[in-house]
Parts: sequence; C-alpha cells; structure tokens
Amino acid sequence: MFINVHTYYSLRYGTIKPKDLLELAEGFRIRCLALTDINNTSACLNFVRLAPTYNIRPILGVDFRNGAQQQFIMLAQNNQGFQHINSYLSSFLHTNKKIPEHAKHLPDTFTIYPFASFKEETLLENEYLGVTAEDLNRLKFSPWKHRQEKLVILHTVSFQNKKGFNTHRLLRAIDNNTLLSKLPTSEQGKETHLLCSEETIKDTFREFPKLIENTQKLLDCCNISFNFDKETPNNQQSYTSNEVLDFKLLKKLTYEGIPYRYGTPTNAILDRIKKELDIIKEKGFVSYFLINWKILKYARSKGYFYVGRGSGANSVIAYLLRITDVDPIELDLYFERFINLYRKNPPDFDIDFSWKDRDDITEFIFRRFKNTSLLTVYNTFKYKASVRELGKVFGLPKTEIDVLSKGEYNYKTLDRLSQLVVNYSQYIRGFPNYLGIHAGGILISEKPIHYYTATFMPPKGFPTTQFDMVVAEDIGLYKFDILSQRGLGKIKDAVEVIRYNHPSIPPIDIHNIKRFKEDNRIKYLLRNAKAIGCFYVESPAMRMLLKKLQVDDYLGLVAASSVIRPGVAKSGMMREYILRYRYPEKRKEAHPVMLDIMPETYGVMVYQEDVIKVAHYFGKLTLGEADMLRRGMSGKFRSRDEFLKVKQQFFDNCHNSGKSENLTKEIWRQIESFAGYAFAKGHSASYAVESYQSLFLKAYYPLEYMVATLNNGGGFYSSELYVHEARMHGAAILAPCVNHSNAETVIEGTAIYLGLGFLHSLESRVIKRLVQERTKNGYYLSLDDFIDRVPISIEQINILIKINAFRFTKRNKRELLWEAYMKVNKVTFEEHIQTLFKTEKMNYQTPSLPNTQMEDAFDEMELLGFPLCDPFKLLLAPSRSHMRARHLPDYVGKTVTIEGYLVTVKNTSTSTGKRMYFGTFLDRDGDFIDTVHFPNVASLYRFRGKGIYSITGKVIEEFDCISIEVTKMTRYPIIEDPRYSDKKLETNSVKNFNRRVRTSNRQQH
Repeated sequence: MFINVHTYYSLRYGTIKPKDLLELAEGFRIRCLALTDINNTSACLNFVRLAPTYNIRPILGVDFRNGAQQQFIMLAQNNQGFQHINSYLSSFLHTNKKIPEHAKHLPDTFTIYPFASFKEETLLENEYLGVTAEDLNRLKFSPWKHRQEKLVILHTVSFQNKKGFNTHRLLRAIDNNTLLSKLPTSEQGKETHLLCSEETIKDTFREFPKLIENTQKLLDCCNISFNFDKETPNNQQSYTSNEVLDFKLLKKLTYEGIPYRYGTPTNAILDRIKKELDIIKEKGFVSYFLINWKILKYARSKGYFYVGRGSGANSVIAYLLRITDVDPIELDLYFERFINLYRKNPPDFDIDFSWKDRDDITEFIFRRFKNTSLLTVYNTFKYKASVRELGKVFGLPKTEIDVLSKGEYNYKTLDRLSQLVVNYSQYIRGFPNYLGIHAGGILISEKPIHYYTATFMPPKGFPTTQFDMVVAEDIGLYKFDILSQRGLGKIKDAVEVIRYNHPSIPPIDIHNIKRFKEDNRIKYLLRNAKAIGCFYVESPAMRMLLKKLQVDDYLGLVAASSVIRPGVAKSGMMREYILRYRYPEKRKEAHPVMLDIMPETYGVMVYQEDVIKVAHYFGKLTLGEADMLRRGMSGKFRSRDEFLKVKQQFFDNCHNSGKSENLTKEIWRQIESFAGYAFAKGHSASYAVESYQSLFLKAYYPLEYMVATLNNGGGFYSSELYVHEARMHGAAILAPCVNHSNAETVIEGTAIYLGLGFLHSLESRVIKRLVQERTKNGYYLSLDDFIDRVPISIEQINILIKINAFRFTKRNKRELLWEAYMKVNKVTFEEHIQTLFKTEKMNYQTPSLPNTQMEDAFDEMELLGFPLCDPFKLLLAPSRSHMRARHLPDYVGKTVTIEGYLVTVKNTSTSTGKRMYFGTFLDRDGDFIDTVHFPNVASLYRFRGKGIYSITGKVIEEFDCISIEVTKMTRYPIIEDPRYSDKKLETNSVKNFNRRVRTSNRQQH
C-alpha cells in the first residue's frame, strides 16, 4: 500500500533514518515498501540489503520533484527499470533542468502522477494516478471515478511522528533560507505523511476497493534484487575484453619489470612473483592491477610525479608494474596484509598525485574507461552549523546564535526559542545535508553505473554517485583512490626552480632513492629534525619524535611515520617503542610471543598489519577473521555483531591456549587503541620515499625548495614560517615587484621575490595582464609607463604601491599613491584604446609624505598577512629577556622566562576530557621553542592569536628533547599602527596638495 516513502536522504525534507523506517514498518507488520526518495537514490541499495532482515520486500523508485512540488513518482519493475530511472533522474541532475509535468516513457517502470494536479485525460499503459485521502471527495465527482483501473493509493510517508514533522518544517525553512514563520505551506509536506498500518490505509479507502486492488497489483509487479555477498567484484571485469588475455598481459608486464627493479632476480623473488600471480588470478583481481598500471603509465608519459601506497604496496607485482616504488621484499612487507585467499575485496591502491596534475589524471580515467564515476560522501549536519542554521530560522539575533554555537550557556536559563534551537540541532546532527565528493574515490564498473545509482554533476564536471564508499563495497564495487597532495607538487616544482636558478647543474634524478638513503646531509637533517617544509616530517610532533629516536636511516623513518599516528601514542606504545629503540636492554621486557611476531619493532605494534599478525599468531584467528578485525577497527566494517563475534573468538582462543586473562586484555587494549589509526608498513614506506626526496632537495637546494613550498600552498605551517626558513638559509626575502615577481614566488640567485598571488585582494586578472605585458614588452620603466601599459583600477594599483612593488623607481610610495590617485581612472577598462597621438601627461608636485619601515611592516601585515621585518622590532616595549632556545638545555629542571613568536598551536584532550595545548614558537634567533600547556594553565593563560609572548615555565627534557612546561604566558603589545598615528599632519598635507592641484589646473586652462 506504500508506493511513496521517503527517508532523510530526501535531503532537507524527509526525517526518517532508513533503518528506523524498516523497524517502524516491521512494527506495523508491513511486508512490502517502495522507497522513493526525492530526486535521490542514496538509500536504495542499503535499503534492499537490510529489508529482508525485517521481512520486508523492497521496491525502488524515485519521487521526481521541483523543490517541494511533486511532478510524478516512478517505480522500477525490475533492475533494468531501476537503471532506466537512474539514467532519467541523472539527466536532470547533470543539467539542472526542471523536471517536466509529464514523464518520459521508460521500459520496465511504472509512473504515478498526483491526482490533484494531473490535467490530461489519457494515460499510457504503465501510468497511473495516485489518489490521496484528501482526494477522495473530489474523486466522487471526477470522470476518473469510472476509470478506476488507472487509480492507485498515494499515501506519502516522510516522517515518523509529530517531532519528525516539526523537524521537516525546520529543514524546509533552512532549504528556503527563510524564517520558519514565513515558510509557505507549498514548501511543506503534510502532518499526515506518517507511516501507519495497511489496515488503516484500507479502511480509509474502503469505498474504493478497486484502488486497494490496483495498488497491491502494482506492488506485486515490482521486484528488485542485488547480490551483496562480495564474492565477485563488480568492477570492470576485463582490461582487454578477454580475461585470458588479461592474465597473459599481467604476467608479461610483471616479468618485463624485473630488470628495472632487480636486475638479476633471486629464487625468492621469482617464487614470490609466482605466488602473487596465482592468487591475483584466482581472486579475479587481474583487471584491477592492469587498470592501475594503465593509469600510471599515462601519468609517467606526462611526466607526473606520483606515490603509490595502501595495502597494494605490499605486492611485488605492484612494485614491478611501477604502481608503487616500495620494494616489499627489501622491507619484508607482510604478504597477507596485501592479499590472502580469505580476502574478498581487492587490495587498496592509494595513488597520490600533485594537486596540479590530478584533474588531468581524472579526465584520462573518464576518457579511457567506459562506466566511470566519482564517489560521493554524505555531508551531514554538524552541531555548530545546525545551531547557526536553526538560529536564523527561528530569527535569533547573531549574538545569541554565537553564544549557542560556542556552547557557552546554561540550558536551564535559556529562553524557549534558544532551547528549541539546541534541541533540534542535536536531533538533526548526523542527518545528510547535501552530497559532496569523496577525496579521491573513483568507480570503474562492469555494468553501467546507473544500474546501481543515479549520478549528479558537481562543479568538478564528472558524474558522481549518490551512494558512498561503504555502500559501493557492499555491492562489490571497489574504488580506485586518485588523491592529491601538495608534497609532490613541491618536489616537482623544486626540480624546475633548481633548473632555472642553476642552469649549469646537470638534471636531478629525484627518483634515485638508493643514493638518498646513504646521503650524510640527509642523515644530519633527520637526526637533528631540521626538516621544515619536508613531507610528513616537519610537524612539531614529528620533529620531536625524530629527535627522541635519533633516526637517520630509511627503516627508522618508515617506523617513525607510523609510530607518530594517534593510535600508537594513545596505547602508550609510542613511549615503549622509543625506550626499546634507544635502550636495547628494555627489549627483554616484551612478551616472547609478541617479540617473535614483531622482532623489527621490538614486540611493539607499529604497523597496521601488526594487528593481523597478532590476531593470527597470538589470538589464533584465521587470516580472514584477522583481516575482519582490522577492517572493523578501521571503521570500514559494516556489521558490529560480526565484529563482536570475532572479538569473542580472540579471547576464547587466547584462553584455550593458556594465555592469562590480564595479558589477553592488555594485548587487546593495544590492538583496539590504535588499529584504526596506524599505517600499513607499505604505506609508511611510500611516505618515507617522498620524505627522502624532499629531504634531498632541502639538504642541497634549500632556497629553491622553499620557493617551491611557498608556491604549493606551504605545508603543515603558514607561509610566514617558510619565508622565515628561507631567510635562515641565507635568502634575501623581497616584497612582490612588478618587474620581477610572477603570480608565484620566484628566485634570482639568493633573492626571493614573493609572488603577486600572495597579495590579499589583488585580482588574478590584473596579475595575468601585468605579467603578460612585461613578458611581451619588457620591464616597466616608471609608474606612468605601467599605467600606460596595464589597464588597472585605483584600488588595485594602490595594493601594488603599498607593498612597494614600484620600488625600482626610487620614489617614496606615499608620493606614488598620490600620483596614482590623480592619474588612474576609477573604472578599470578591459583594453586600452589606441589613439593617434599620445596624450600629454599632467604632472603634479606631490606633497612630501615620507614613510617609515614600521609603516611598511603594517602594510605588509595587511597585504601579505605577516611583516617582512623581524616581528620583535614591532614590540611596544623593549625586550625583557635575554634567554634563547639554545640556552634551554642548561636550565633543565629550572624555571625560565623566554620570549617567543607564535608559530602554531595544537590542542588535544587529556584522559579526563580537559583541553590542553602544545605550542611552537620562534625565539629572537629564529630557533624553535616547544611548550606544553596543561589544562589548569591553559584555562588561565590562553593563546590570543599571532604575536610575541612572554613564556614562563619549567624546562623539561625527555629523550634529548627540550620543552617548557608553561606556568604563565602573556602576549606583548605591539606599537600603534603608524600609518594612522598623525592624522593632522596628513590632513594638512592633503589640503596643501589639493590647493596646488587647483592652481595648476587654472594655469593650464
């Protein structure tokens, strides 16, 4: 009886969670339900998967609407009909066209029009009119009363109760960006759109038994099914259109890759190759490998840098196909993490590209492979955002909304409206708000993607599914991860910057990792944690870990890359690992079984595959159960019940093998605390390779590498720190210049000209014109020359003058500002108009308005976000402390006061949930100061934004790493902005200047 049912995937309309809908239907003993979300199929596959558990036969369709206005409902008779509906819906979602009043005829589908708004007199064989309870009186006097074979019951279900309806109204108000009190009834559903028993429906329509009969027949004609056993992946089955040829190609490519990777292979390598090929073939993963190979072959042909990681990095086949640069045999990577006979899903290949190259790779994939789409993510309502949205809907003033969103209130003292905002914000938290794009997931399926889902077209311009990666895996569609990161862009650009700044140097082979592993300069940078700007090893936490471990080799860095992850620290095993690394006698404290399983990491779980090893060897789980455990802890497993069953099996096996309950609990605690965060070893190794590449560039070409870092959006820190780092390596940092700077930062010898693109509010089209004109016709000779050649508004040229971009003129920038004001039109013209004679310039004697270095600093802060001078020079009062970071080792255990310029703050929580912080500062010499702010101090002495702080605290040392346990902290005031400190003087100068201009005009006239 239910042919029009919505979940909360009817975005900003429905309010029922899919699982709640099924539980509610089971309670009413409903045996058949048609899910027809509004212009959306996100819930469909999961609905089909779950429905049999509730003894419900699922039917799928779509409620086609323009806003809240229902046009028609389409139901799929079968899977082919569902595919047709998905294609039809996608045609509107891709083009943003309005949905018509009359539906296109689609095979294997039924179309139901709302009786109240249907204007035509005829219907096709597969078309019906849906009659609501409110339509019954009209029906009695309608011609359709005598054509009841075309009528069915239309009882819409959108909410589960009154609160659901109230929530619906709030969501509609949010969607319409209006006050709740002004929400039109046409934008709302009806309060009666609730699920009820079939008996209630039949009783309502008892005068029209034919409608009940028609509705039942319609539902009986629909049948939908999908296979969720995951035994056979539904990815593209064959790369060459022939699975036998696929395997021959994979085998050929594998053996052709041996000379490049290994030269003459050992028997162990050949045995490993054969073993992997056999399993890949048996599991049906051949095309998955070949598709990845093809994508990266294209990337190499374009000269794109990439890093292959994920569990696939444990595969020697992936190494030989150049999908990854990690040698699993050299690193003794755990084969069963990559693949085993119990594993149903293919191995993960996460391929990182430069952020500049990824879009082209994505375009290639869509061109080369037929059934391709991006994966969506469900962007849900977050609490703070919900408070703001609902606060506006209820008409609360901004100040009250700010208080509520920060959580700084006592609920009992709030007024009724504010309490409603809080209550409903909590209620809709987690509701899907809109569909976004997965960070890098791409599906390449055997069947058309519309067989499974409708697609929408986000701004990126690629069709995107309406279900997420979890649902995709449920149906056997495994994603290809094409990701972007700026680290690769930095490496690629640094090589290019070195080429133009040092043209005599031979080309750099950035892939010569073997050489980098033995390089003494790189070892020095690692040991001393001098890795600012370098991929994955520059953060304060990683900098301190490297110091504690004193790592200077590849394997040590691979381990450190996973040890730094939150889970290892949370389990307490990071400290244990450091102790066992530095003090060999501590390794004896490891449990013999654990030490035997993980000798390389001294019995400490460091890598993700350690979970599988411990579960398999210590907990006696099968490899399939062990991998299920790992996936469950990573948040990638669907069934909590099955996960708990595996957990119980772990404890039972440990008990049966004689292990003590305390030991079992401790090992389980370690597994549980970090399994969802730790890296696979191959993943860490891939990151370490990229770290070595960036470390090499930093060691030998620090200035060029910092330029590339700035041009790729920095890294862990803000651009200001990378400017500082370049200065520490001997660079002269210069403000943007119209004759030297491009949009990006450039280097000439040791002079670094910051990019014009760094200037806040400078338009990209102005930058483009400026650079193109300079490239075509040479340097600008004066301000007049620039104005003649570049169309620009007074607001835009002001930016350039204030940042001293015309300093080559040797004229004071305040004078240039006045001159520009008189000579530049207020309106920007697209092109200069050519005239027969050059217009004679009017020259004015500008007032004397000298500017100071301090004024320059404030202009730089306004336009760049930071001063180019030493920030300590901006203090209102002179320095009070001579303490420097280099002195701190001499004061361990003592209380000191030191001044530092704030770089970054990391906040975290204690085990009791209280907030604490870790700070990173620079002292006057440019060296780092690391601070710890425990909750009691953090609440008293808060960080108050950028600036210079006086830090008082106890100097502590742990594993040769120095930090300060803060007891007091204050931010120093800086000088008053000198640009506005003497208004009277400037006003008089302006008056005098204007008087001279008027006199000059009269004389020329």
